[in-house]
Amino acid sequence: MSEITQRKEEHLDLCATEAVAFRTKTTLFEDVHLVHDALPDLDLDAIDLACAIVGRPLSAPLVIAGMTGGVPRAEVINRDLARVAQKHGLALGFGSMRPLLERGARDGYFVRDVAPDVPLFGNLGLAQVLTASDDAITHLLGETDVNALCVHLNLAQEVVQPGGDRHFRGGLARIAHLAATLPVPVIVKETGCGLSRAVGVKLRDAGVKTVDVGGAGGTSWVGVETLRARAATRALGEAFWDWGIPTAASVLQLRGLGLDVIATGGLSNGVDVAKAIALGARAAGIARPFLMAWQEGGVTSVSERVEGVVLELRTAMALTGSANLADLAAASTVCGPTLARWTP
Repeated sequence: MSEITQRKEEHLDLCATEAVAFRTKTTLFEDVHLVHDALPDLDLDAIDLACAIVGRPLSAPLVIAGMTGGVPRAEVINRDLARVAQKHGLALGFGSMRPLLERGARDGYFVRDVAPDVPLFGNLGLAQVLTASDDAITHLLGETDVNALCVHLNLAQEVVQPGGDRHFRGGLARIAHLAATLPVPVIVKETGCGLSRAVGVKLRDAGVKTVDVGGAGGTSWVGVETLRARAATRALGEAFWDWGIPTAASVLQLRGLGLDVIATGGLSNGVDVAKAIALGARAAGIARPFLMAWQEGGVTSVSERVEGVVLELRTAMALTGSANLADLAAASTVCGPTLARWTP
């Protein structure tokens, strides 16, 4: 088994447990309060959840966020998740496609036969796009038939990871080049540490239209690597386990920049999704709860979990008098003092 394959197998095992959660830091969605409308002029079943991401329509503002790929288990997981996304009209993200790029490992990256209409998001790390050629990246996108490329930023994870990447110089310029030249849109995403307003401005000015905040409060990828780490980096990982911008705070930081924001990082239900949209997100991504549902009961359990999230979102919209997502984005919110301090 290659080092990359072993690492990704360990990631799946660890992310199925509570051991990799942030220890003290939360998403801060508990600090967001939607103002109740006791007299909404709408019918629950008529509420419109439709939206679009990277120009692709969704039946609800929900992404099954990228979790895995390139290992044997990923084949059945991603194909099952793709079936759920197709059934419910959602987007689906792949885990890192580095195994396919560097070793030709195909497991979990070819799902179009079961998800012909699903917006698919490819995924490469900044370190990989810095070294891969334009032609290699374009070929990867074409053979997997994805609709966008997520370039993930994971500096904190890499520093703690044994043998992780250390060279990120030139990243913004490379992202700007890819955003201008690739045949599909680029989504820049963090992986658990969030995006600040300053970084959002840089990405917008570089031509990026869509970002995924990947905020703190859910799975700590520093924590994942800390549990895998040798003694040389384990102490470093312990020190930075809770590093990052809480997810709700990151969404708030990016408000008003003209970016389409996907909120991921610790969201677990439709109320969190509603709060994220009220703070300025266009859509939200959920990962670990769907992985756990898959482990409990495969496609059926994941589909039921999606239905629950959608019902919770629809109910939150009814209780705020929101007939559609534009209404929800304009709905009144009250932010507690901790989150309010993050207001730009």
